[in-house]
Amino acid sequence: MNLAISLEKNFKMKRILGIGNALVDVMTLIDNDNILDIFSLPKGSMQLVDAEKSAIIKSGTRNFKRNMVSGGSAANTIHGLAMLGINSGFIGSIGKDDTGDFFENDMKKAGVKTFLSRRNSQTGTAVALISPGSERTFATHLGAAVELDAGDLNPEDFKDYDILYLEGYLIINKALVERTCMIAKDNNMKIAIDLSSYNVVDAKLSDFKEIIEKYVDIVFANEEEAKSFTGLAPMEAINIISRLCEIAVIKVGKDGSLVKKGDESVKIGTIPVQCVDTTGAGDLYASGFLYGYAKGLPLESCGQFGSVLAGHVIEIVGARMDEHRWKRIMEILKEELY
Repeated sequence: MNLAISLEKNFKMKRILGIGNALVDVMTLIDNDNILDIFSLPKGSMQLVDAEKSAIIKSGTRNFKRNMVSGGSAANTIHGLAMLGINSGFIGSIGKDDTGDFFENDMKKAGVKTFLSRRNSQTGTAVALISPGSERTFATHLGAAVELDAGDLNPEDFKDYDILYLEGYLIINKALVERTCMIAKDNNMKIAIDLSSYNVVDAKLSDFKEIIEKYVDIVFANEEEAKSFTGLAPMEAINIISRLCEIAVIKVGKDGSLVKKGDESVKIGTIPVQCVDTTGAGDLYASGFLYGYAKGLPLESCGQFGSVLAGHVIEIVGARMDEHRWKRIMEILKEELY
């Protein structure tokens, strides 16, 4: 009996609860980067905007091809995990509007158990401006999403889960992040966090370091976020971050990813793809990695699963893959397992 079959029979798959900004993404394909300058949006960043600027950007890009999909970093990851068959839940805040209904229904359709607070504010939206070359820049109006507060958390919602996954954007409300982590630790949950955006790391570096040192077991970062966190290139940054947690993961785009746990270091490659849009690549990488982790698989397998999901999602616009693509992904993962 090989390792994978033994694990399937003897290992209880871990259940994963996510918390993050519940948003609906407006995926917009721009034909040049001048539009980013017009709206003062640094290429590749995530900028928070108010309702007025969000409306202006939507109006100013209305002539470009676009579509709407439910999104938000942690929501993307949890949606992906549910599509892989993981028992998944999501905590967030949405408006009492059609956009909020759209978000909730999309998550439930994937099999996610939702713990959503309903607000009088508009459901948050993220305008994703996708440049030629596939890099994306977000102008995010958090709306009702930002109204999620520590007082909204119900410890009972955590009891059926083994892993907590947080998006780094929540660090803007440190009290919420800390309370979430405290409840998770009271329930003996492992905690994973994605640093989410280099400019958020720059703005909240001390808060990130405090939360990670006190609570976090798994840290996900891309190359820019790792540099903001440590001031170092990936090969050096992975050593610094891994001293603060159990598992450190740095995603380095087309060069794959670096994973380190204690003295164990793994370099993961990518799969051959035709890149259309990098939206959701990091989020779906986390889905694949945590899927492997939930099954108790080795670090290399976790990283490979992450690469498979990231590779498939960048071949489409947005972070929601169709059933045919998910079927292909599951076939690949089963081949890797057996």
